[in-house]
This record gives sequence, C-alpha cells and structure tokens, in this order.
Amino acid sequence: MADPKIKAVRGTRDLLPPETALWNHLESVVRDVFRAYNFQEIRTPIFEETQLFVRSVGEETDVVSKEMYTWEDRGRAASDHGQSLTLRPESTASTVRAYIEHKLWDRGLNKLYYIGPQFRRERPQKGRYRQFYQIGAEVIGPPSAGSESPARDAEVIELLAALLDRLGIKNWTLELNSIGCANDRAAYNEALRAALAPVKDKMCADCQRRAVTNPLRVFDCKVPEDQPLIATLPLISQYLDEPCQKHFAAVKEILKSVGVDFVENLRLVRGLDYYMRTTFEFTHGALGAQNAILGGGRYDGLSESLGGPQAPGIGFAIGEDRLILALQETMGDVQPKPDVYIAPLGEGMNRESARLARELRRENLIVELGDETFRLKKSLETASKLGARYALIVGENEVKSGEFALKNLATGQQVSVPRPELITRIRQG
Repeated sequence: MADPKIKAVRGTRDLLPPETALWNHLESVVRDVFRAYNFQEIRTPIFEETQLFVRSVGEETDVVSKEMYTWEDRGRAASDHGQSLTLRPESTASTVRAYIEHKLWDRGLNKLYYIGPQFRRERPQKGRYRQFYQIGAEVIGPPSAGSESPARDAEVIELLAALLDRLGIKNWTLELNSIGCANDRAAYNEALRAALAPVKDKMCADCQRRAVTNPLRVFDCKVPEDQPLIATLPLISQYLDEPCQKHFAAVKEILKSVGVDFVENLRLVRGLDYYMRTTFEFTHGALGAQNAILGGGRYDGLSESLGGPQAPGIGFAIGEDRLILALQETMGDVQPKPDVYIAPLGEGMNRESARLARELRRENLIVELGDETFRLKKSLETASKLGARYALIVGENEVKSGEFALKNLATGQQVSVPRPELITRIRQG
C-alpha cells in the first residue's frame, strides 16, 4: 500500500504564484509608505523566551492561555536545558524587548516596522491561519522624545488610512476608542465585574471565565447570544481621568484636521493586556463577520513591565492574510509578465540564447528562455501563454547576421532588429 500523501499542517497553507505576486506588491507598497513616514525596519527572532509573552501579553489572555506554541528546549548546552521557548504570537513584545536589550532610547524616538510570520493555535477560519503573516509598526521612545504625544497616535492612524487608500481598498471604516490608563482600567474592571456577576452564568464559557479573570476581554466576544448582555455593561468613557480625556480629544482633532474619517466605538477594546489609552481598528466588509483588517493602540507601560525604562509607545498589526483577501476584490493579476521570450531554433542555439538573455537581464528586462528542441510554433504558443510582450527568434542565420526577428505577440507584427538596438526596441514596447 502506498504511503498516504503528506499535506500541509491543518491551519497552515502554501502561498503559490500568481498569488505571491500580490503579496509582493502589497509589501512593496507598504515599504514605500513606511519610507515616506520615516519608519525603519526591525527583524526579531521567530521564537523568544515564553516569559516575554506571559509578562507582556497577559497570562489570562487567550493568546497566552490557549493559543501559543510553547516547548521546553532540550538543547545540549546546560544553559539551554529546560528553557521554555515560544513561537512569537505577535511582535510588539519582541520589539520592546529589543528596544530594552539594545538601549534604543539613545536614538530618541524610534519608528520601527516589521513584516513576518506569527503563530497562534487558534481555530482556522476565513483569512486566519495558525501560521499567519503580520505587517506591523511601533513608535516608541523616552517621553522627552515626544513618544506619548497624541500627535504620534494620529500620525500612525493617518499612515494606515494613507496605506489603505494607496492600495485601492475602498469603504474601510476606522473605529476609535480610548481605554484609559492603568488606574482607569482598574476602576473600570471592578465596575465590569460587578455588572457581570449577576449575568455571567447566562453567557458563553469564555465570557464566564473572562468575567472573573479579565472582564475587559468580554468585549472581544463574538457569540451573538451574548451581545444583548454586553450592550448593557458600563462604558470605559465614564471612567477616563482628565489627562486621558484630553489625550483622546487631541487625537480626534488631529484626525479631523487631516481628513481621516472615524467612528467612535465606545466598546472597542484590544485583546492584549499591554494596551492603554488610544485603541483603533480598521474594518472592511469583504471579510465577513470577522471583518477587522488591522488594529492597534497605545501601550505606555509595557517597557517598564519588562524591566526597561519609561518608554511610551503606540503601534499596530495588519493581518496580511486578511488584507490580501480585501485586495483580491479590487486588484487583478499583478504577476509581472516577461518582456521577451527567447526562442532558440536549431542545435547550439541554447548557448547563443543564454548569452543574449544575460545581456537583456542586465538591463532589468524580464526574460524567459525557450529550448532549441522546440519547434517555432511551440515556442510562440508558450510565449503567448506566459503573457510575454515579444518573442525573439534566435537561429543560426540571426546569430551570423547580428539581426534578430522580434515578434510583437499582441499585434503579430514582426521586424528585424540589430543586436545593439534590441534593448531600446523592447523597452519602447
């Protein structure tokens, strides 16, 4: 009996052409936008010490309690043995760890971005995978560098609006809220516990647990039957102190001044413990019920909780898999097509064609090579199937004369072009 086929692990997937062309296009646009806003790239390890995420994300969050891929390192070195390691479920904690470890406060305000895979053992659904990809950014630094200014919040949010517009994603919605500072959160959590106590038994199992351990997370619930009860709970806006109110008001004023539309969602929270003050989400209807493309917020106390200095910060993470779903609605095939297909005709022409292809590729043209064993008809059919603009015929006569037949595959027009003029002629289209 044949062995069963080995397939991708459930909850993961392969990214294949031509879809990867859309991913590359997205990441190219993202890098251009980050460059315009003076962000610089950071690359952190794919796994970290487990305690980094326990201390930053929160032990009672679903990410830490149910979703992380964690194992005990049984390395040969005595220093490695027994160390608990985790595949990163998010990158804010890793970025702040790097900020502390490398004393990046010496640089003043740090505007950092990252693109890469994350890992969570969550239930696979549309646009969500156990290995998924995030594009994210963090603005972090000492207060003296302006890191806690509402202007930073507004700049990050405006960057995201500009990015979605540049990608051609229409009809997105920006939802905005403030969840206050640590003191506000403590008072609000107590109010939530009191309000949830008489009704939690009527809610889903997750909400029953959250009502005790982390009541703010109840607002993350997506169970339809729980929503009427959640709608009756107190609002965080009733518990914001004056500095938090002023900070939120300033963020909204700046966004209005630059023409970024938003709606206030007073029940919007972020699922991780380190968030405070400004929180936001961009949503899009193409993604169904779980319609968030990206989200983020401020985390002014995270550095201190990891043993670092005071370093207010704000950041976001874009679910790249889900953003691609939205892009597929608006964009066609972005796979680059060959500028020219070289069709070798006759023995020894593979060698001559390879030389010519090298010359053209050095000029940044996209070149596909045929094979000398192909008949001309097959070469032209292959060139058309690939979407090449031209077919370049390379035979013994062409090599001797130094003039080559260049066929426009859209019009059918064929002309003879001297070798020194090929690059110019192909570029002219």
